[in-house]
Amino acid sequence: MAPRNIVSQRSIPTDSTNNKASITSRFSLSTDRDVSTDGITLLSEVPGNVTLSPFTSTSHFPDTDSIPLHILKSVSSKSENGAFLGFSVKEPHDRILNPIGKFINRKFLSIFRFKTWWSTMWIGSSGSDLQMETQLILLQVPELNSYVLIIPLIEGNFRSAIHPGANGDVILCVESGSTKVKGKTFSCSAYLHVGDNPYDIMREAFAAVRVHLGTFRLLEEKTPPKIVDKFGWCSWDAFYITVEPVGLWHGVKSFAENGFPPRFLIIDDGWQSINMDHEPPLDLTSLGSQMLCRLYRFKENEKFAKYQAGTMLRPNAPKFDQHKHDMKFKEMVALAEKKQIKQEGGDISSLPSRTIIEYLKEDEGVERGGLKALVSDLKDKFPGLDDVYVWHALCGAWGGVRPGTTRLDAKVTTAKLGGGLGKTMHDLGVDMIAEGGIGLVNPNQAADLFESMHSYLADVGVTGVKVAAIHTLEYVSEDHGGRVQLAKAYYDGLGKSLKKNFGGSGLIASMEQCNDFFFLATQQISMGRVGDNFWPEDPNGDPLGVYWLQGVHMIHCSYNSLWQGQFIQPDWDMFQSDHPCAEFHAGSRAICGGPVYISDKVGHHNFDLLRKLVLPDGTILRCQHYALPTRDCLFENPLFDGKTLLKVWNLNKFTGVVGVFNCQGAGWYPKEHKLKTYPQSYKSKSGMVSPDDVEWEQKVSTAAYRNTEQFAVYIHKSDNMRLVKSKDHINITLQPYSCEIFTISPVHKLNEKCKFAPIGLENMFNSGGAIELLAYGCKEGLHDVKLKVKGTGKFLAYTSEKPVEITMNGDKLQFEWSSNGILRFEVPWIGGELSNVHISIN
Repeated sequence: MAPRNIVSQRSIPTDSTNNKASITSRFSLSTDRDVSTDGITLLSEVPGNVTLSPFTSTSHFPDTDSIPLHILKSVSSKSENGAFLGFSVKEPHDRILNPIGKFINRKFLSIFRFKTWWSTMWIGSSGSDLQMETQLILLQVPELNSYVLIIPLIEGNFRSAIHPGANGDVILCVESGSTKVKGKTFSCSAYLHVGDNPYDIMREAFAAVRVHLGTFRLLEEKTPPKIVDKFGWCSWDAFYITVEPVGLWHGVKSFAENGFPPRFLIIDDGWQSINMDHEPPLDLTSLGSQMLCRLYRFKENEKFAKYQAGTMLRPNAPKFDQHKHDMKFKEMVALAEKKQIKQEGGDISSLPSRTIIEYLKEDEGVERGGLKALVSDLKDKFPGLDDVYVWHALCGAWGGVRPGTTRLDAKVTTAKLGGGLGKTMHDLGVDMIAEGGIGLVNPNQAADLFESMHSYLADVGVTGVKVAAIHTLEYVSEDHGGRVQLAKAYYDGLGKSLKKNFGGSGLIASMEQCNDFFFLATQQISMGRVGDNFWPEDPNGDPLGVYWLQGVHMIHCSYNSLWQGQFIQPDWDMFQSDHPCAEFHAGSRAICGGPVYISDKVGHHNFDLLRKLVLPDGTILRCQHYALPTRDCLFENPLFDGKTLLKVWNLNKFTGVVGVFNCQGAGWYPKEHKLKTYPQSYKSKSGMVSPDDVEWEQKVSTAAYRNTEQFAVYIHKSDNMRLVKSKDHINITLQPYSCEIFTISPVHKLNEKCKFAPIGLENMFNSGGAIELLAYGCKEGLHDVKLKVKGTGKFLAYTSEKPVEITMNGDKLQFEWSSNGILRFEVPWIGGELSNVHISIN
């Protein structure tokens, strides 16, 4: 069938007549070889082989029926703001490094890969300041009071990234990932977009790329997993790969019995049936070698398989001691280290045999229940546990699938890193994968791989998966048509299985922060990690110990969300509630807009802290957007510039929120290609917060608040409320790795003398998230404020006049009011239902 005509009432404008007069673009390439926007030079000395094509002159994804009409209309209305860069070379190659021009003395914010799987921010003022594997560049254009975004793209079988060059040059790297797949002519390998709002430009640019490529859907087109509104627990930092049923059970029990019922559980790495190629099929790998292991069956490993139905429901159920478990764990680490030393020097026969940590004893004559029985018993005992997710690597396990152990065609494939990854941070996982290769399932059977894993998991009651180690695919693309074609096969199979087995959304993507994932995998996937792992301890023995990586985590998450949030719901990862930096993390998770889940060891909790995050039914007060850096942070370095506090904004239904974090003291060190401490920046820092820091226009429902004259601002930790004008500033000083949360509520004039502004539940970090409905009215001379409140605790509001009466759920309510306008009253817990509040004021 011939392709349908893309020029239709639903399609974006295209130049089908080659009439150049009809093509409009704010970008131009001059005869002097400068790329400009509205006459302002962005890239100079552009090589002669580089081309610039207006968005409207370029062919785009033909199936416009699959694109929502409002997205098409929006892209069409802003089409002159976009253009594509391309180039051609004389001889075809599989990897081409082509300069596209240079810039000097122009501030930029960029996102680059510092590891295979993780990305972070970097700032500078020259093309030479860029880092390898840059995923996007946001240029500041003060001459126009605007910004320009440069996005390397997918084109055909090639994927692009940006690299630094000498003397301000910007290098576009276009690569296939296979020496057998070569090209020489590219017309759309990078996209340029101009706009006057740094947040709008992200949305507009990626919407245009969505229309152009047609290979992904935007977050607004998808439904995130239902865990997004809930509190959960992940096994990783509690057990690492020693996770087993008894510890899991006691972990869930510990939360539930103390009033924090987890609504979802993530069983992380350690539940699968994996081993090395030389081991018997039912052997279990020793600690530290899981990255060399392959999946040999789709069912759970022996630790979980031997669970018998009802075991943990019995009065004499196995006990669990986290301290003893940790001691055993340390012994396993020590044994693994000794074996490594012995293996390098010879005989290991004198060392003890490998052991695993487990607590189950099988009753004779009783059938094994395995993971299915465990999940069933958990949900029976803890009925609030809605979801159980399990971890797996994209290729099955870290080392893929072991050949000959399943019906799938798997072959151990040598892992080879692309040239752009040579200057990324050293990673033990990468080293081990390179050593052992990947048991790669034939791409033609990728859908069978995921269906085999996921249909079994769905049958045993698992409702979702956390898929990690995603970018190992690019290591093994040589014989499979290159990285783009291999990724398409795997992501297509993953998406189909997600729809069939996990309701279309039950998946958290992890270790996925590279552009080809977002361009090719997010047709169905709607949630993903936006930061590196939470590290409870420093793995490198730095003098700042546990502290220095915590601020780095905040920076990863907030800046990555600028672009990754266009595709997926940002997930800021777990943390531990008893960690020295727990409050620092809790404050960010409360306002990040995603799920809140922790990885506490059994019995090691800070319940006072968790009460500021979690409601008694295990739900959370989630923001309506996802947290992003404020404008005054975009072109600064809050990690080690010695002056900048990280500020992130978000929106609730009727309030804004700004979180402020002192992250100074660590960051990327380009000379050694690693993260390191900057102890000279590890000091208290001061900054300012304003209602104008909130990007009210990013939600239609809050856009009108930009014109509000006055705001009530509640400062959480200092328990202080202030009235300020929209452009006023509040000074704040924070110690290293501490935070403060500002709830910002528009003041509404009820009449000439009476003003009102709700703050929400002051006992919760995200106070304003408790307000589900707010309406103002007037009846019989009394002004009426109607509220619907989610949660329980002390409700705080500003009202310039003392209320005549307050009723809640039909009953008259006692309240406290002071002459400075502070109003407080108690909101009881009514089983998760919303409380109806009526406040009458003269």
